[in-house]
Amino acid sequence: MTYDTPLAVTDRDIEAAADRLAGVAHRTPVLTSRTIDRRTHCQVYFKCENFQRTGSFKFRGAYNALAQLSPQKQEKGVITYSSGNHAQAIAFSGQLLGIPTVIIMPENAPEVKIVATRNYGAEVILYDPQKVKREDLGQQLAAERGLVLIPPYNHPHVIAGQGTAAKELIEEVGQLDFLLVCCGGGGLLSGSAIAANYLSPNCQVIGVEPENADDATRSFHTKILHYTDNPETIADGARTPSLGTLTFPIILHYVDDMITVSEDALRRTMVFLWERLKIVVEPTGVLAAAALLEGKVTAKDKRVGIIISGGNVALSQLDTLLLF
Repeated sequence: MTYDTPLAVTDRDIEAAADRLAGVAHRTPVLTSRTIDRRTHCQVYFKCENFQRTGSFKFRGAYNALAQLSPQKQEKGVITYSSGNHAQAIAFSGQLLGIPTVIIMPENAPEVKIVATRNYGAEVILYDPQKVKREDLGQQLAAERGLVLIPPYNHPHVIAGQGTAAKELIEEVGQLDFLLVCCGGGGLLSGSAIAANYLSPNCQVIGVEPENADDATRSFHTKILHYTDNPETIADGARTPSLGTLTFPIILHYVDDMITVSEDALRRTMVFLWERLKIVVEPTGVLAAAALLEGKVTAKDKRVGIIISGGNVALSQLDTLLLF
């Protein structure tokens, strides 16, 4: 597979997405902590997308994609597949825009995310990830019902929408030396890397994923697209099978490095951020922070941006999530 074709998303697409999202998406807060700065020996800025509508950055890309559909396609409705955050984002965006939504979710998705998706008015179809490939099921149902398929990351409008989070962060705090971003299918990382490239050109962008789901890291370092099959990680947003055909080239072009963190590192970081920043974050949401707090990234005396991607965690499952 070669990647010499033009990239699917540009800085102009992110600017257009920002205009489209103005007054609809929350401009989420940027938090700092002197305790964390002392511990890491750098100035850290947390872009808190756990305060975004539906509890994660996914609302940005979902709304940006649905808002650009023609009236005819909006009337027929959309379908997607997701373990939770993109599911909720599509469902809520559909509710806001009056678009019917169908969401394919794995049976082992967090119950809190399944319930929230249904509460936003979506039809939820559960599947067994051990027996069914979600992409195939999504394409099948889209064809049968005449729905528009909006995948969770491999879509130019989704990528552009996600990039607005990094755009806002840099506009608020100024030039960064590092930007750390979690990675599942690469939508947020792709959009963030594009935004950083044109707003803070000297910034090093680093993607972070779980050790147990390291397909993107292997893909980045080998320049060959790798896959993983239902990886065992508490970071459910990073259980994607691979980077996308659109996100992979963007990551190769704009991202400086990819690294991984352990499951225990995710648990320690969740607890630390709950205690120090006083915010609710989910396992996937702390991937980037874990890389810095666990010493995987050295940034002494540097300005570091970290995107906390979401906060949709079921408090009833804390005993399982925090089992070291």
